[in-house]
Amino acid sequence: MKIVDVCAFYSPRGGGVRTYVEQKLRIGPQLGHEIVIVAPGDEDAVIERGPGARIVQIRSPRFPLDRKYWYFNEAERLHAVLDAEAPDFIEATSPWRSASLVASWPGSAPRSLVMHADPLSAYAYRWFGPIFSRETIDRQFSMFWEHLRRNSRSFDHVVCANADLSRRLREGDVANTITIPMGVEPGCFSSRHRDSALRARLLEACELPESAALFLAIGRLAPEKRWPMVIDAMSAAGRDLPIGLVMLGEGRERRTILRRIAGNPHIRLLAPESDRAVFARILASADALVHGCEAETFCMVAAEARASGIPVVVPDAGGALDHARGGAGRAYAACDPSAAAEAIREIATTRPRPLASARTMDQHFEDLFAVYAATVRTARRAA
Repeated sequence: MKIVDVCAFYSPRGGGVRTYVEQKLRIGPQLGHEIVIVAPGDEDAVIERGPGARIVQIRSPRFPLDRKYWYFNEAERLHAVLDAEAPDFIEATSPWRSASLVASWPGSAPRSLVMHADPLSAYAYRWFGPIFSRETIDRQFSMFWEHLRRNSRSFDHVVCANADLSRRLREGDVANTITIPMGVEPGCFSSRHRDSALRARLLEACELPESAALFLAIGRLAPEKRWPMVIDAMSAAGRDLPIGLVMLGEGRERRTILRRIAGNPHIRLLAPESDRAVFARILASADALVHGCEAETFCMVAAEARASGIPVVVPDAGGALDHARGGAGRAYAACDPSAAAEAIREIATTRPRPLASARTMDQHFEDLFAVYAATVRTARRAA
């Protein structure tokens, strides 16, 4: 099949979606498919990524709230690219405007909406959840729900990476919803990468001895990640136990997070590690990963932590929760720093080493593309 992914969230400096796209470009051709990513950017360009894999960039405006990203603003130009590509299957991987643009494309190819974002959890529930119930918030954001419901009727599948999001969408009458979990990069993450010398250096950076517990917090420095809450929880737990926290990330909330750290010597904010082998060593060398965002659609870093054999401390909502199941970590009441601090204390005291296990991205794409191939066959028989 020729699969075209209209990916508004793709950016060379992006996070989880960029990682997902890079693996799709690698794995898709290995499975016998041609992969074309259509992404907005500063200029029109075609970037070849090897046999059967390329990125088609459409000149587009920068997204005003995060200048690392762009957004599609001209339906005609996007539709012209889709006409020229003539895909067997087309994906929209943002629930916003690009979903409507893909839904309105007059071509005959089957299509899916892949939910790489959970906007209500990331924004509306986070903003108004302390005051109103989710039912009240949903009523006030009925336009977004109607947007999803309307677009879902134009897609053969609405693909979610976790069962909780699928359940919520079905309860909201979003049609054709299915769950296909993601996975980790095969062969990259393992408990065998644990490095006691590296662990000692990271704890030394936190002004702590090797006997202390080493936690990691990894991800974009964005409001929906709730890093200030994680810092507060870690600081509270650190008053009782020797615990260091190394944060890896960059983003527009950097100054806010540094202010929240407030000179705590046991918490260090470092730049992201782009070398995947080094990153895998860092993960395997920690004692736990802590995460604060209840709006994750999958939470790649928690899956990578599980594959590295370290426990996760995660909210009891959203995609991150899946990676704490089966004794692989501890869940706490989402958005509650006291509950998070208690979970951190428990993990820092017991130091569990769960069995390293994780689904791979190869398995994810095998399952995803098998669904697409069956849909294409059905559509051709009906034509």
